[in-house]
Amino acid sequence: MPVLLALSGLIDRINTVIGKTAMWLVLVTTFISAGNAIVRKAFDMSSNALLEVQWYLFAGVFMLAAGYALLQNAHVRIDFIASRLSPRTRNWIDVIGILVVLAPFCLISIYLSWPLFVNALNSGEMSNNAGGLIRWPVYLLVPVGFGLLLLQGISELIKRIAFLRGAGPDTLATHETEEEKLARELAGQAEPRAAAESK
Repeated sequence: MPVLLALSGLIDRINTVIGKTAMWLVLVTTFISAGNAIVRKAFDMSSNALLEVQWYLFAGVFMLAAGYALLQNAHVRIDFIASRLSPRTRNWIDVIGILVVLAPFCLISIYLSWPLFVNALNSGEMSNNAGGLIRWPVYLLVPVGFGLLLLQGISELIKRIAFLRGAGPDTLATHETEEEKLARELAGQAEPRAAAESK
């Protein structure tokens, strides 16, 4: 188990670096979008390459940060139900979900998207728009993104099994977003006030 937990830690660090780097693509996309809009309005000029690079970067944000989102427990979860389950039950649900849904979905997506990337790379596929970009970089984002998500799924699986075996913490309980932390603090402040007002 220690070797697997070390592997999990390495995957977590890789996805943290890639995920935090991908977040900066949002800022780059914003600047390019704003610059393109200003040039179009002020000088009546536009560039298909700049328009396309915006959606390339936008795709990069989602594909490259998917593993980081899973690491941060920021993916969609039915908290209303999950919060009422025991920690062991929540972890078993995640183990089953990773093995039955996440891993097969990632593997199928990688299998289907890799040939698209290879064909675009070999053919030098270009955008149909005048002055557009080559297509293989954006096609490459799909298998890479799902590969990172699959790796993070393996890391989460290791952590869930470690908890179920008593060899690690419940990582589902330790993930708390800033919004959840703020809500908890506000609820804690509101309780004494409500008690004082009721006296």
